[in-house]
Amino acid sequence: MVKVTVNADACIGCGLCISSMPDVFAFDDNGKSVVIADADEATIDDVIASCPVGAISR
Repeated sequence: MVKVTVNADACIGCGLCISSMPDVFAFDDNGKSVVIADADEATIDDVIASCPVGAISR
């Protein structure tokens, strides 16, 4: 498992990460993505790459 972070200032709340990994990401009260659990190392790189603003990092 890998720890990931979401840059709340960069996040636009599109929800791609949440739809891809709902067990790892969720919306906060401001409609931005937050990390709620560690991610599977085998699949997180695809989610990081899919973020349109590059807000997700390891």
